[in-house]
Amino acid sequence: MHEIDEYKTLVKNSPEVIFKDRGSKFFGYAYPISSVNEVAPILAILKERHHKARHWCYAWRLGCENPSFRANDDGEPNNSAGQPIYGQILSFELTNVLVVIVRYFGGTKLGVGGLINAYRSAAKLALEASEITKKTVDAHFAIRFDYMDMNKIMRLIKEKNINIIGQEMQMQCNFEISVRKKDAERIKTAFEELRCVKIKRVN
Repeated sequence: MHEIDEYKTLVKNSPEVIFKDRGSKFFGYAYPISSVNEVAPILAILKERHHKARHWCYAWRLGCENPSFRANDDGEPNNSAGQPIYGQILSFELTNVLVVIVRYFGGTKLGVGGLINAYRSAAKLALEASEITKKTVDAHFAIRFDYMDMNKIMRLIKEKNINIIGQEMQMQCNFEISVRKKDAERIKTAFEELRCVKIKRVN
């Protein structure tokens, strides 16, 4: 099976966007997130900012190979809000993202079709206004070696374009390095072939 080691997400929070239909206002927001624990605090901030709104509907998606997701209608008819929002996250091929649409009721019922269109449109506007980036899924290794072997190690790190995340240099040196997931085994083998280094995966 092909291993996914690249994904699209947002660089930063989107600007506020608005979609209007028959008096109802739908404010849209998109956020980069790395954990489901970030969702509740963001919703709390929006509920405080829009305390007179009627609904705070949202969808999020996290992870690459086996992504988890949630779509929440927050009192709107079933699948009329959360799913259309989630559909836009999929349409933009994003993950590690949360989209929230805040609705102020304008006095006229939109019907399920109208709601689906409004939530989808507001989510699309929020994502179109966002800055999207590609990121790699990385594997991290801890390597340990004698200071006298530093040149060999640094040569390999430079040659393979490896990122050094952390380093501690004494007589015994400890580095934490990161490489693209798809290159992990090849890089590990290259270090093992040096025979002067101990390497172990840390994530």
